[in-house]
Amino acid sequence: MVSAPVSITSKTILKLAIPAIIAGIAEPLISLTDVAFIGNIKQDAAASLLAVGLVGSFLSAIIWTLAQTKTSISSIVSNALGSQKLASIESLLPQAIWLNVALGLLIYLITAPLAYHIFTLYNAHNLVLELSVSYYQVRALGFPLTLSTFAIFGIFRGLQNTSWAMIASLSGALVNIALDYVLIYGVQNIVPAMGVMGAAYASLIAQLVMLAIALYYLYKHTAVRLGALQLKPHALLIYHVRLTTNFFLRTLAINAAIFLSYRFASGYGKTAGATHAILMNIWLFFSFFVDGFANAGNAIGGRLLGSKDVVALRYLGKKTVIYGVGVATALSVICFCGYMFIGNQFTKDPAILGLFMGSFWLVLVMQPINAVAFVYDGIFKGWGEAAYLRNLLFALTLLVFVPTLLILDYFQFELLAIWGAFTLWMLGRAVVLAIKFQSRLQAL
Repeated sequence: MVSAPVSITSKTILKLAIPAIIAGIAEPLISLTDVAFIGNIKQDAAASLLAVGLVGSFLSAIIWTLAQTKTSISSIVSNALGSQKLASIESLLPQAIWLNVALGLLIYLITAPLAYHIFTLYNAHNLVLELSVSYYQVRALGFPLTLSTFAIFGIFRGLQNTSWAMIASLSGALVNIALDYVLIYGVQNIVPAMGVMGAAYASLIAQLVMLAIALYYLYKHTAVRLGALQLKPHALLIYHVRLTTNFFLRTLAINAAIFLSYRFASGYGKTAGATHAILMNIWLFFSFFVDGFANAGNAIGGRLLGSKDVVALRYLGKKTVIYGVGVATALSVICFCGYMFIGNQFTKDPAILGLFMGSFWLVLVMQPINAVAFVYDGIFKGWGEAAYLRNLLFALTLLVFVPTLLILDYFQFELLAIWGAFTLWMLGRAVVLAIKFQSRLQAL
């Protein structure tokens, strides 16, 4: 591992952001693909769509929470790179990867047997509950695969390289799309149509493909070896765990908001629940897309903090926000132009389509706001400001999201109540983080 000189240009940002965008959308693309294929099956489409949406929400909650190990690893590696101390953390990295594998196994062993109770909390009943449990118990097998992949991606990002993660993620997404078509619908006289379970197996295989490719680049281009595990904990392992724990708690606040959104949507009926599943998966897809600039800010910001380059940090904040908002705005405009077309790709059910048409606009309007929040959030992650982000998310969830949801729900706005609450929640994140960023720079 060789330290790079500290410099920052638009090219530097885009070189990291563009591959990070492609890598970042792979996981939501897998879920979005499942939703699109499931929404067009001929039998029990609404129940299947809601089941996949509920499981996708819970999976995202766990994966987002546990993926914070990636953010912690990236922050530590990028800071070491900026301060030219990479050699001092090489023995930490195998420990971090194996810790993720163990964590993935533990989460599977805890949640898989409790799947029935978990999805009952989401207001799932009868066929929806049955499908949710079966789908989840297969998807959950991928936790150790996904978490070990994320740990490796964190190392890559810290080393200022997002291309390797992009190749692994894109390969997995393409495998998932191909297998979704074959396993969900079947191939006459060759492969039986498996419906929801076909989507589950396709996703599991895609996760295995991503891990295999990530391991290839880890061994080919870095000095990290999984077999070089030292039993004595590295001096920074406790710091990594503490940083990760605060990122966990921050993400729990996000997932609490998403959980409440699904619980309220399911309470409005199966049609509203299925519609919300579509909207949420599109929102997550957009979020991960724009999050590519946040990933660039995470990687570069940690390195620049390590070298105390305030001028470059100010440039980084300005440029990543401009690029992020630009991409988010372009996505929103494109989707407004293809409003009806997009809805028809997810469902042919007229009731679900009607609700989608009446609420999708709000998801699009909030995208530029999301971009500002995500970019600054990424920079703060790179700085290791986990405790501040934790406190901010808890405060905004309790003081903005929940009250807004309850008030708008009281006035029977239903899906618009949910997405109105998300809009104000994201606006709060964007404003507070932008102000904090400027004050943090002045203190350096």
